[in-house]
Amino acid sequence: MASTIFTQIPFQSKSLNKISNTHFVPSFKLPVSLSYNPRTALPKSLRVRAGLIEPDGGKLVDLHVAEPERELKKREAASLPRVKLTEIDVQWVHVLSEGWASPLTGFMRESELLQTLHFNSLRLDDGSFVNMSVPIVLAIDDSQKESVTESNSVALVDSDDKLIAILTDIEIYKHPKEERIARTWGTTAPGLPYVEETIKNSGNWLIGGDLEVIELIKYNDGLDRFRLSPMDLRREFERRNADAVFAFQLRNPVHNGHALLMTDTRRRLLEMGYKNPILLLHPLGGYTKADDVPLSWRMKQHEKVLEDGVLDPETTVVSIFPSPMHYAGPTEVQWHAKARINAGANFYIVGRDPAGMGHPVEKRDLYDADHGKKVLSMAPGLERLNILPFRVAAYDKTQGKMAFFDPSRAQDFLFISGTKMRTLAKNKENPPAGFMCPGGWQVLVEYYDSLTPSEDGKIPEPVPA
Repeated sequence: MASTIFTQIPFQSKSLNKISNTHFVPSFKLPVSLSYNPRTALPKSLRVRAGLIEPDGGKLVDLHVAEPERELKKREAASLPRVKLTEIDVQWVHVLSEGWASPLTGFMRESELLQTLHFNSLRLDDGSFVNMSVPIVLAIDDSQKESVTESNSVALVDSDDKLIAILTDIEIYKHPKEERIARTWGTTAPGLPYVEETIKNSGNWLIGGDLEVIELIKYNDGLDRFRLSPMDLRREFERRNADAVFAFQLRNPVHNGHALLMTDTRRRLLEMGYKNPILLLHPLGGYTKADDVPLSWRMKQHEKVLEDGVLDPETTVVSIFPSPMHYAGPTEVQWHAKARINAGANFYIVGRDPAGMGHPVEKRDLYDADHGKKVLSMAPGLERLNILPFRVAAYDKTQGKMAFFDPSRAQDFLFISGTKMRTLAKNKENPPAGFMCPGGWQVLVEYYDSLTPSEDGKIPEPVPA
């Protein structure tokens, strides 16, 4: 059911030409909540219409093999050359398989990579564009290239040699590592986390093609119930009779300033005439850098925020976004926004320095803090998405709670940075009352306590939440 204020984008193109019936997974009503920071007023001229926004290309991609065909595909895969996937490769298979990157139907071929690197978008056969700002590619080394060159298809297996998918109609081409890094991050400085993890030592070739994913990707970490596909989410929004969906991505714990921003966003949407705007609290669940709070602990913290009544579970859907994190600032935030269109969101909340990080060499931010929201307002293929910049929230010492910053009495406000928050939690010190719900703060304290150095001075791996 699409809103009439949005124009459906016809779907075609060589690599974007296979769309199967969408796979449905039972919906879950999730007892967890959301937060973030809008910074300017919502567009007053926006017309209110019911219905969910159309996915890119007009229809969600589903790359899963239908159950009756799975055994046949497994037998077919047994005779194919194999390519072993890294953990992050499997996460990208997950992203592609569920349609987060619709209308992309597999790992990028060269023409798609070049469009992504140079235009941050893909042109469809009818001349229209969809946004695509980060490469979704699969690297192979020289020996793998030699083993698959004579084949039209390859089997993709995980580190345990379990069959994950078949890649068909393949194309092998040179991996332009330096160009990829420079154009995605705007720098080739050493120490970029995703580069060090996935690109620096990867193969010199890329292999693209259409994916046939054998089974649903599962992680068996106790969190699979939160990993709702775009179609799962659309069904849940429709079940709740949502006439607007506003999405907030985070990779950090939720504090009361976030909650204030989310609650205020919903209030303003109601004032605009929407009857039932639903919040999508959508923490990133793929690869993150080593000093980020692990997903299991973040989800436990989010649940406590809901249990403590900071956010309303009736108007909030919590789900895990399976994408790996690039930390590529204004380039990557476009991917985050585009993927949420495919999940049904027509509003996207963007904050200071979205998807950014500190410079890996110099003591400064890698990106201008305001460029993310500016780029989103101009990005090709995102014209249908309403961008909601953060309003600034800080701790109001006169009220003993998080409130919107008032520059006329700046001395009354305290800004608690992520570094300050982590330091307090590590030292088992409490933040000011009203900064975060007690249950959520206790989760953070427990997490950092799990990292206490052992007698030999080594920091242990964080224990599961």
